[in-house]
Amino acid sequence: MREIPVYLFTGFLEAGKTKFIQESLEDPRVNDGTPTLLLMCEEGVEEYDPSAFASANVFIAPIENEEDLQPDSLQRLLDAHKCTRVIVEYNGVWSLTTLYEKMPESWVVAQEYLFCDANTFVSYNANMRQLVYDKLRSCELVVFNRCGPDVDRMALHKIVRAVSRRADIAYEKPDGNVDYDDIVDPLPYDLEAPVVDIADRDYAIFYADLSDDFRKYNEKTLRFKGMVVKSPKLSGDAFIFGRHVMNCCANDIQFTGLAAVWPDAKLLAKGEWLVITAHVTVKWHRAYGKKGPVLNVTHVEHVEAPEDPVATFY
Repeated sequence: MREIPVYLFTGFLEAGKTKFIQESLEDPRVNDGTPTLLLMCEEGVEEYDPSAFASANVFIAPIENEEDLQPDSLQRLLDAHKCTRVIVEYNGVWSLTTLYEKMPESWVVAQEYLFCDANTFVSYNANMRQLVYDKLRSCELVVFNRCGPDVDRMALHKIVRAVSRRADIAYEKPDGNVDYDDIVDPLPYDLEAPVVDIADRDYAIFYADLSDDFRKYNEKTLRFKGMVVKSPKLSGDAFIFGRHVMNCCANDIQFTGLAAVWPDAKLLAKGEWLVITAHVTVKWHRAYGKKGPVLNVTHVEHVEAPEDPVATFY
């Protein structure tokens, strides 16, 4: 089955979605003749000008009601025009879950962007928090446009980061120039604590930070939940301990683990879930084939698998 890439643009009315999509389709580097289905799920003040598109192979299909999002009807629209990619301008007051559940099986979201008016976003968040959360939780990039000098970027940053640490943030100024967010967020756990407790929801952040600079974890004592992976190449007291992590979509889920050593490791079963306490030492280990962080396990607690075993960047 051939996968159909879907480029998803979300945001509330007058957030700049239409303008961005219009400009993208006018650019021959983006619109190279690929037959494209543009699903228009809301009508704002701005309208599309198909005559300016770099390619004529763009077919606009209005979707008037959330209930009209059905797999069969969406597939018929795609087939009728023989399109091989989809662009969605999504209605800000519709649930994204509806779209994800109703897309045809072969449709795969390739990119998801959220567009916001920097001057109204804080108010939207205060009054329609659930809808804002719905759009923030899975997007890859948040674009705050109309971002003048009086806009409190820290306030915008905090709202985004309360939901997602994965999304990039861009601030588009009135003159069209763009600044990218470079505010450094503190780790969600205390790396100076006697025992560094890493919550379930923070595993992906922990592993990414450790991978960037594992030496700062040397001689730290950690406690976190993970899964046992066994390998015949390792000695009897060694195993791999970690979790599956999803960066942006189901296609990029991969297991991320660390070498662990425990005298009773032979008693552990592959796929077993534990909460371990371990002292980290940076040294050569066969699991890495070089120096790396090794978990010297001091305490083991057998636990049930978490409700969501795949860790994500929230």
